[in-house]
Amino acid sequence: MSTLAQTMMTAARSSDSGLAGPGDLNRYPYVDAPGVDRVSAPVWESAEPELGRVGRRAAGSRGRGLHGQLVQQLGQMIVSGDLGADRPLVPEEIGQRFEVSRTVVRESLRVLEAKGLVSARPNVGTRVRPVSDWNLLDPDIIEWRAFGPQRDDQRRELSELRWTIEPLAARLAAGHGREDIQQRLGDMVEIMGHAMSQGDSLTFSRADAEFHSLLIQLAGNRMLEHLSGIVSSALQVSGAPITGCDRPNEASLGHHGRIVDALAAADGTAAETAMRQLLTVHPEVERVVPAPREH
Repeated sequence: MSTLAQTMMTAARSSDSGLAGPGDLNRYPYVDAPGVDRVSAPVWESAEPELGRVGRRAAGSRGRGLHGQLVQQLGQMIVSGDLGADRPLVPEEIGQRFEVSRTVVRESLRVLEAKGLVSARPNVGTRVRPVSDWNLLDPDIIEWRAFGPQRDDQRRELSELRWTIEPLAARLAAGHGREDIQQRLGDMVEIMGHAMSQGDSLTFSRADAEFHSLLIQLAGNRMLEHLSGIVSSALQVSGAPITGCDRPNEASLGHHGRIVDALAAADGTAAETAMRQLLTVHPEVERVVPAPREH
């Protein structure tokens, strides 16, 4: 095993990934409050009691400070629909409910505004914005949607987007002779192989995510590279559609290796074909391959 493989596998085992396991789809505290008026002021008391103290939430175990935890909490509630469109968000009420300072509330709302989830206007206050205004390419929103009521739509949309991005990236990457990145891609395949043999799914997923990120980087298209975070998010969201990247197996590993070989041979067609095969390696392919939908 290479030194790089040993280092990456050791680091993965010794750190908290922050990723959910297959049985953790409901780990986020979405509020179940049927019948609540979606356009009135938030009735925080109707929420789960555990939502009262943000420091107690699972997000705290992921290394977030109070500011990050509040962003996480409010973001989840908005994306899940518990705080519906045009819902007013009163900073004083949020501060009291979550027991945080005005500064924490103010900065958290600014982050949510940057993500398109809320808007703040003079004489109107802060209100939740409709889904059409959200930055759906934001990694946090991708995660919140993937673990909330919209998870099926989010998984399908991520799969369709990957089908648009990655085969093209593989074809373009074959035209760039960046030996350093190609070597790194080969290293990732090696790491994935060792991780699979040891049943280390965490290291496998991390090497897999880096593989795909490097491949998009190698394509030499800055607009595609800007979308690499979306691919990483798709790979890291547990419970996503079953593709070759979601379950470590010999078929998946083989397709990754064929992509590397095609890049080394500057064969764009072979690289694109191998990527498409990778994305459809499991029999559940009908859940992954984009198909025309009725409107």
